[in-house]
Amino acid sequence: MNLLPPSTLCSTSAHSSNRPPPPPPPHRHLHFRTSLRQNLRYLKSLGITQPTAASPETLSHILSTIDYFKSKGFSEPDFPRISFLSPHLFTPSFNPTTIDPVFEFLTVDLAASPEESIGLILKCPHILESNPEFCLKPTLEYLKRLGIKQLNSPTTLNAHLLDTRVAKLEEKMRFLRGVGFSDEECRRVCGRFPAIFGYGIEHNLRPKFEYLVREMKRNGREEVNKFPQYFGFSLENRIKPRHLHLKRRNVVDGEVRLNRMLLWNDERFFKKWK
Repeated sequence: MNLLPPSTLCSTSAHSSNRPPPPPPPHRHLHFRTSLRQNLRYLKSLGITQPTAASPETLSHILSTIDYFKSKGFSEPDFPRISFLSPHLFTPSFNPTTIDPVFEFLTVDLAASPEESIGLILKCPHILESNPEFCLKPTLEYLKRLGIKQLNSPTTLNAHLLDTRVAKLEEKMRFLRGVGFSDEECRRVCGRFPAIFGYGIEHNLRPKFEYLVREMKRNGREEVNKFPQYFGFSLENRIKPRHLHLKRRNVVDGEVRLNRMLLWNDERFFKKWK
């Protein structure tokens, strides 16, 4: 999108010395101001806010960035989310060519289609600011070793897993080892329930595990090995209320399998144990 009208072609050989030079284009300043406002309105419609005093060069650079994303298959409705979560991508200091390696990683290493790549980026735009060599590739290899497959599927979980550093993933493995799991069990639990990597330890995983052992009187290691999805349920809204309900009904701790206790909907659960 041009910020300035095409310059007027002019040659000294086109007129004689007796012929006055052509007048300047009328309302040049007004045309420039209107075009500038139009560009600002366009960026604002995409969720990209720039100060009204932004220079033509700044706007031109941002518009070029938008064209770059469009060349990758993104459409205008995609920009508000990208610019909200990663506003740095639409600043004068950002060079779009610096994220070419990310698209190459998604296509080559992850074997994602263009549509899948777009989907993953929209789920987690920050992935565009991750270094493929030092962050994305090591994480991908780590997740593959755990047996996690179809990471190219554009889900929120996959996008955030790929954008998680290996050191952060290792924290969950250390927690599991610390409460008695073997290395192989850690890999199996995380591979079967990769969402575990998105949970905090001290305010989520540890309280759930301790409740399972201390209050529900179960073998935490055995139960989680059989049903790692246990960590995905709310302690206050699901685990505690159902455990206490069974306790009031004099159901012996451990008599009901965790998957039945937690996966069943309310109607089925409370009908079974009235």
